[in-house]
Amino acid sequence: MTDAAWLEEIPVRRFVEGGLEARFPLPPGDRPLVEAGAAVEAGEPLLEHIRDRHIVEVDARSGADGATWLPGTRWAPAPGRRGADYEGELLAPVPGKRDRWRLVTGEHRDQVPSPMRGVVSEVQPGAEIRLRATGLALRGAFAAGSAAHGRLELATDPFGELRPGGIDVGRAGSILVVGSRIDAEALTRARAMGVRGIVVASLPGKELRDFQASERRQRAGLHPTPPFGVLALEGALRRPLPPLVMTLLERLAGQDVALLVDPPALVFEGDGLELPSTDPDRVRIRSGANAGVEGRALGPAGPRRFAAGVVLEAAWVAIDDEPPLDVPLGDLERLG
Repeated sequence: MTDAAWLEEIPVRRFVEGGLEARFPLPPGDRPLVEAGAAVEAGEPLLEHIRDRHIVEVDARSGADGATWLPGTRWAPAPGRRGADYEGELLAPVPGKRDRWRLVTGEHRDQVPSPMRGVVSEVQPGAEIRLRATGLALRGAFAAGSAAHGRLELATDPFGELRPGGIDVGRAGSILVVGSRIDAEALTRARAMGVRGIVVASLPGKELRDFQASERRQRAGLHPTPPFGVLALEGALRRPLPPLVMTLLERLAGQDVALLVDPPALVFEGDGLELPSTDPDRVRIRSGANAGVEGRALGPAGPRRFAAGVVLEAAWVAIDDEPPLDVPLGDLERLG
């Protein structure tokens, strides 16, 4: 048995958490469809997004009679008034021109659905909508794309890599767990096949940049595209999914989940779900030659000399049946 007081020297990474607050951008011109305090179900409209956003000038006197105009106010011409038939959000008054305002508007508008069930905690026109999840969340390192909702499916084992040929229309509407890594070509095919999201251990910088460039081209088109997101749980360096995380994902297979981008997380309903138990002395190596490997902390090793002659406080870590290794405390973490 290890000393609990000593184990507290190793930082703890929260396994799952409740009450996660997600942020959804609400730039000028986009219209919120919910109010603070409202309960929202997955799939319900959250906001109205303008795809061809542009700015025009309008005469405020042609709006509603007696209205007080402020930046962020929704504006539309009063019935029977002459002038351009614009509708949108007031941005700012035009300097030097009385009763003239800049208006953010556009012709093509799409409703953006909520990817999860939650309660709206804040609505700031021109800035953001904040939604607090009612379920549990597994945080990741980073995410890209759009928040999405779908059925969780396991596509490979923790060490695997999903190839483009392994994705077909039978995966449409799902969020795939693809193992250790995925390339940009497979991401493009997954989106084309109707997949809603990808959960992967690592996503290298080049693949991330290629995917983000593809996302920008998709959004520049006039036709709306379904939401699609990528969640990297461990970061950019290739490593397998932690066994504890993989056990949780296996238990979630077949259930509806939400993939969030801000913050990067996977949200799921915890009712009736048995979470994997965490051993207090189970540790994971975060960096170095054994990055991503899990083992059992046996005890403190004291100051030890490592590469470049650096002396650091270390711990003895047993990995499977191998002899114990001395690992710097800063390279370890516990899941709690």
